[in-house]
Amino acid sequence: MKLRVLVFITALAVGLSIGLVNFYFQHSWKYSLISFTISFSISFIVFYYLIEKYIYSKIKLIYKLIHSLKLGKDLKDAIGEYVSADPINDVQAEVKEWAGEKKIEIESLKKQELFRREFLSNVSHEFKTPLFAIQGYIEMLHDCITDDPEQAKHFLNKADKNVERLSYLINDLESISKLESGEISMNYEKFDIVLLAKETLTHLEDNALKKKIKLQIQDKYTTPAIVLADKEKIRTVLINLIQNSIKYGRENGTTDIKIFELHDQYLIEITDNGIGIEEKHLIRLFERFYRVDSHRSREVGGTGLGLAIVKHILEAHEQTISVRSTPYIGTTFAFTLHRVK
Repeated sequence: MKLRVLVFITALAVGLSIGLVNFYFQHSWKYSLISFTISFSISFIVFYYLIEKYIYSKIKLIYKLIHSLKLGKDLKDAIGEYVSADPINDVQAEVKEWAGEKKIEIESLKKQELFRREFLSNVSHEFKTPLFAIQGYIEMLHDCITDDPEQAKHFLNKADKNVERLSYLINDLESISKLESGEISMNYEKFDIVLLAKETLTHLEDNALKKKIKLQIQDKYTTPAIVLADKEKIRTVLINLIQNSIKYGRENGTTDIKIFELHDQYLIEITDNGIGIEEKHLIRLFERFYRVDSHRSREVGGTGLGLAIVKHILEAHEQTISVRSTPYIGTTFAFTLHRVK
């Protein structure tokens, strides 16, 4: 319809121009009207034919290709499909939408590339640190293995600890890879999250005593809080989060576990009154190898993958985890689990 309107306006302009020129030279309305009618008719037919054949039909084909290929259809199917009555505006809309999608896709790819580079750099650094340490201790071990057996034993123990750290790194990376690819299946079962939390606190009590940190869960949790999840995976989540609070907690501090009943979920919070985390770091806290303070993090140990593993386990359960923190006041990690009524 719009094609005919466009051709009509163009032919009308041509017809009026020729009619007016004819009237200027012959001063006859009769001949001007005849010339206008003939030129308008010829122009309309010629323009309609040319635009329809060489422009509009090509736009229709372009629209069909854009629209159909965008939906992932085969090229032959795309060419043979029905096209809308107004392909020019549709092409404009489709191209704008497509351009917007591609812009978002390009930005996403750039972020992924940046993350990949950072990840490879971090992996390289994390592996080089214990490897260089092992290499140094072995060299020193060669120098004193005969003359000073005690010192040799000391270097051997140091090298052993770094081998152990490498082993933890490899195991954690393997765990994350399997969680991401879905190779690790979730063994769902019903269990009491209160009881599991108490077991975890008991298990980590000795670690907390070294820093004089008190681990506690409120006495009000006397009735079972039954959830549906993979018990051992959730145990790993609790261990990682509580260990994290112990590492960065202050001496004579506390780590509290709180459980809140929601509509169809339980909200579990692990709160400490430790050094806290600045807001700018919170958004990246669950990235692999991301450390708020690299020097301090390596002093207290760990692979830098604990929180990433926690996030992947909870995402595999289709649950969420969040963190809120205030420097020098404390940090709270909170995650949800499906509640069994």
